[in-house]
Amino acid sequence: MPMILDPEPTPFGTLRGHLARANPQGRATVPNSTALAVFLGPEAYVTPAWYPTKAQTHKVVPTWNYVAVHAAGTLRWFDDPDRLLALVTELTESQEEGRSAPWAVSDAPADYIKSTLRGIIGFELAITRLDGKWKLSQNRAAPDRAGVAAGLADEGEIEVADLVAAAGTK
Repeated sequence: MPMILDPEPTPFGTLRGHLARANPQGRATVPNSTALAVFLGPEAYVTPAWYPTKAQTHKVVPTWNYVAVHAAGTLRWFDDPDRLLALVTELTESQEEGRSAPWAVSDAPADYIKSTLRGIIGFELAITRLDGKWKLSQNRAAPDRAGVAAGLADEGEIEVADLVAAAGTK
């Protein structure tokens, strides 16, 4: 789901977005409660076949390497039509930017947009904490990490392969 990151309030900012009014998350959340937004980065399956340790001890299992960021904060809902229109316009512009013929909210009939806005609810998540989470084979010995990086690269998982290689140098 696309969201806008407003840099205020510092130090982490505020995430703004919307979801369908019928979505149970919007109905079940207590106003001003704490919520968590999870952003997933690159990820890939790791087969034990890539570990040199497999040939030595056979004490290996498959795993999953990943990168994620958790943004926690206070969640507020809003359904003011003018505020929703401004949000939807900003989100659309951010997604249409760079297209040869970008679509704009104003391209649709105003009455259609007005009725569509009644089907969504806006939210703001004032971020109070950011946590990075990652598993990049950093728990493995250097030869196993090198095997994972090479295996991922061979399978086209270049971004994760580069991260695994970099994690071993820290």
